Amino acid sequence: MKLKGRAVIALAWLLPAVVACTSVNPATGNEDFTLFMSPAQEARIGAEEHTKILDRFGGVYDDPKIGGYVAEIGGRLVANSETPRAPFRFTVLNTPEVNAFALPGGYVYVTRGLIALANSESELAGVLAHEIGHVVARHSAQRYSRSVVAGIGGAILGAITNEEIGQIASLGSELYLSSFSREQEFESDTLGVRYLRRTGYDPGGMASFLRTLIAEKALNGKLAGVDPNVAASNFFATHPRTIDRVNRAVAQAGGAGGVVRRDAHLDNLAGLVFGDDPSQGIVRGREFIHPELRFRFEVPPGFRLLNTAEAVFARGSGGAAIKFDSAGRETHPDALVYLREIWMPKARLERPQRLTINGMDAATATMRLRGTVGNYSGPLDVRLLAIVAGNREIYRFMFMTPPNRTAALREDFQRTTFSFRRLSDREAALVQPLTVELFKVRPGDTSQSIAQGLPYDDFRHERFLVLNGLSPGQPLTLGQRVKIIAR
Repeated sequence: MKLKGRAVIALAWLLPAVVACTSVNPATGNEDFTLFMSPAQEARIGAEEHTKILDRFGGVYDDPKIGGYVAEIGGRLVANSETPRAPFRFTVLNTPEVNAFALPGGYVYVTRGLIALANSESELAGVLAHEIGHVVARHSAQRYSRSVVAGIGGAILGAITNEEIGQIASLGSELYLSSFSREQEFESDTLGVRYLRRTGYDPGGMASFLRTLIAEKALNGKLAGVDPNVAASNFFATHPRTIDRVNRAVAQAGGAGGVVRRDAHLDNLAGLVFGDDPSQGIVRGREFIHPELRFRFEVPPGFRLLNTAEAVFARGSGGAAIKFDSAGRETHPDALVYLREIWMPKARLERPQRLTINGMDAATATMRLRGTVGNYSGPLDVRLLAIVAGNREIYRFMFMTPPNRTAALREDFQRTTFSFRRLSDREAALVQPLTVELFKVRPGDTSQSIAQGLPYDDFRHERFLVLNGLSPGQPLTLGQRVKIIAR
């Protein structure tokens, strides 16, 4: 009873303090509640999280031309914002993911995957202007402050410990990378359109690029063999935006019109790494190659590879899948000891066995679990494989199948197992990334004919259309420059 009384008193003190701790934002004209994050704290948090972002997204893309190009656009947009002297830092991340986001304190990130999809400087500027809008509107500070108030309120009413309050207040980068509200997204679009207009760019680039992103999401659904409406999209996961809302922001600012700079943008893209960077391993059809770590393997026919920062995945039909990753070798040089005692110490492993794979110590075992792969959910037969392939790393495969498909895929999985081998220095040196290159349309060229030269086994035409922001059936003009992908 006494505890509840103290909670009521504390809340009675807290709520007026919360209401009082607001300030008018010069960009939005609204009162911002940022009690728990001052501008100085924003700068400190941004600096602390910056290195974590680099680790998570492949580091900085090391191309002065691209980095300078993005920084120049961003700098001109900031100069035309309500905080022209605020410190901003623009970073191009070395990942094929299509994404852009901002941290408190003016840290703005755009991936090389997104830059490759943009078809004009105004489209890229629209992305940067939107992120600048989030920073200037102090959306992260608002969200953080509200989350802390909610945590403190829960702490008071639930009588949780000071340690738990500290955990609530230490939310880390996941808070800043999660999606903003629709109202905040529209506010950032409104501010972004304002900065685009002041800088001279056509704000219509925001909507045209969003259409390309929607097409890219649909293509990803086809490539992954899932419903395009639920296909993973890093951009839309953190930016719940629609073309209607973007067009509304543009219309409120007076409509489209301004500099587009398509040719200048394309000139900067020539030679840009597209897809996987060899330093992070690359996918070539059914083959995964890592030239720096000196290994390769091949998945069965019908399986599609996906390289992510956490692991390499391959998905087949009917709920079959493969996961590949690595782990520190610890102090155990023996693959079977590692599998039993470190990787799966609590699992009920069946048929453990030592193997030698292309001269490397390995071990395998099976187990049964329940899980979800694609549209399948239910029991899965799992074959584990650990390979000691170096002094520091153990490489791991998980082969997963619904029980009714296990026998049919056994030989295919065995071929994948024994396809794992080391690369020679010469083989590793021959692995080069795909790059964005420019192609001028000649007499008789069509989007279909040009797409046939892309280095892919499937969906060539769809990939070409998405890459160039083209609609199906949209004709090309003689002399038009388009983007292609080359080895």
